[in-house]
Amino acid sequence: MSFKTLLAYQKGFSLAMEIFEISKTFPKEETYSLTDPIRRSSRSVCANIAEAYRKRRYERHFVSKLTDSDAENSETQVWLEFAKASAYISIETEEDFKTKSEEIGKRINYND
Repeated sequence: MSFKTLLAYQKGFSLAMEIFEISKTFPKEETYSLTDPIRRSSRSVCANIAEAYRKRRYERHFVSKLTDSDAENSETQVWLEFAKASAYISIETEEDFKTKSEEIGKRINYND
């Protein structure tokens, strides 16, 4: 099994790519203050899931990486809110992305 088979990873990757595509439309002056941070945080969700998967034998490291992934997911939601408030994305797009992000967060934090 690979981390790529994990639903949280797959959904996170898909959302990161959607964010990447829409962020291409952001104004040039937002490159460092919005475009780069939203791309970075959305991609970090997946990167941290992958790292957590590789450290799954070590509970504390595993939990730490999942916590990092969850934090990056929350950061992405904040950047999406800024993008909406700046009128770079529609309310509908922000709501769609936020819903997807919340689902990813639920999968990251799943407890049996």
